[in-house]
Amino acid sequence: MSTTRALLLALVSAALAATGAVFVTSRVHAGASATAATETYLCPMHPSVVQDRPGQCPICNMKLVKADPPTKAESGEMYVCPMHPGVVQDRPGQCPSCNMKLVKADAPAPKAAAAEMYVCPMHPGVVQDRPGQCPSCNMKLVKADAPAPKAAAAGETYVCPMHPGVMQDRPGQCPSCNMKLVKADAKAAAPASELAVIAIDPAHQQLIGLERGVVDRGALGGALRTSARVAVDETQVRKVSVRVPGYVERLFVDFVGKPLRKGQPLFSLFSPEVLAAEQEWLLAHRSGAAAVASSARRKLELWGVPEAELARLERDGVASQVITFTSPVSGVVTKKDVVEGARLEAGAMPLEVSDLSSVWVLADVYETELRFVTPGLVARFSTAAFPGREFEGVVRFVEPVLDAQTRTARVRVALPNADGALRPESFGELVIARAPREVLRVPADALVRGGQRDFAFVARADGHFEPREVVVGEVTHDFAEVLSGLEAGEAVVTRATFLVESESRLRASLARLASTKATLPSATLEHEHRP
Repeated sequence: MSTTRALLLALVSAALAATGAVFVTSRVHAGASATAATETYLCPMHPSVVQDRPGQCPICNMKLVKADPPTKAESGEMYVCPMHPGVVQDRPGQCPSCNMKLVKADAPAPKAAAAEMYVCPMHPGVVQDRPGQCPSCNMKLVKADAPAPKAAAAGETYVCPMHPGVMQDRPGQCPSCNMKLVKADAKAAAPASELAVIAIDPAHQQLIGLERGVVDRGALGGALRTSARVAVDETQVRKVSVRVPGYVERLFVDFVGKPLRKGQPLFSLFSPEVLAAEQEWLLAHRSGAAAVASSARRKLELWGVPEAELARLERDGVASQVITFTSPVSGVVTKKDVVEGARLEAGAMPLEVSDLSSVWVLADVYETELRFVTPGLVARFSTAAFPGREFEGVVRFVEPVLDAQTRTARVRVALPNADGALRPESFGELVIARAPREVLRVPADALVRGGQRDFAFVARADGHFEPREVVVGEVTHDFAEVLSGLEAGEAVVTRATFLVESESRLRASLARLASTKATLPSATLEHEHRP
């Protein structure tokens, strides 16, 4: 019995020992599984495919690779993606967008002094008060020049060489391109980005044929020249009208352009109504019915029966079957809408007669010159048809409305034309005389016309040539009126101006390049790419 109990105890002990080993083994395997659970496998081509065991990508069938276990970074360290600066974390790893390895970002420096600012060379709008990297292009921020105090001298202006519209009254940097602002010359209006002061030695001046002129006060104006054409004087045009219906028995004017004298016959008209009115007048006149005779005569006058026909009727006492219409003025036939035998209704205007003893000359004057043209000024017209001959007249009218397309206004000059030399639609040149004005003027060849602005190169005593912006008024063939920019007695370049301008622009371009290199240090041009 004791032997049996001893045997049972031995079996229980063995079983317990075996069970403990199993528990230990299970705990060991469980720990190993927990360790393996921290491992992560992902696809190199599809970073979104992540699992906790080896295998293949279900999208591209590539073998999954083990991802580096995340380790807690040191305090204050940050890691950023070189391609996606917005991906930032506090431990090493890979970018979820492009799978690139995150690189350690520079530790933020302590806050700089109040006057120090840091700016991105590529994005001037990125400005902060401590060192770091640009969030847009990952370039290293560079220290910006501290703003200088306001300029002591009154009237000093600082401009950007690349953006002349950026101007302020103190030194600093351009907010658009980060270039250092330069002091603008108060007298020279040309920005440094366009023209520069240059020096030309006397030998070179003689070689290029450079000449000078002087700014002085003198007379300007006196004549305004423009093209013009001859037109019919509209006040000398007459239309022959018929107030009673009838038939043209005979036509004395059978072509356009035929010259006429006042009172010369034009055509004969047979009208039954006129014939009946004449007979009525004769009957009333013979019977002594003065009221009826006066009414019949008045009817004939209102119908346009010529006074000569009424006098003949009263003298001869015989009614005429036809009425002859005569020319109201001397001139030429300019319109004809009738032939013999045609029927004319009341109100018809078969002929037009124009008196060309005086004509109009019409000229278009630009808006900028209209202030010099007023009625009453003497004008002279010349045409190639009569070389050396001038026709003198007076400005009669200036139209009050401009032409919207040509920006001109029509000027009308009346010219006498007794001999008929000037024919309508002839072309020529019109010169309108006016009193000259005393102004500050500069030779017209000295101006460099620039569209919106005009320049002149002033010859200084030290041998340099300074570009100066000039505001001009009236410009003639020889001189231009100076409103501002130049002073009397100054010498300006009047010949070889184009060569001087080219050299000045070249020097200004080189100065801009030098200013750019001096403003942006070499460090700002480096873009560090981290692996």
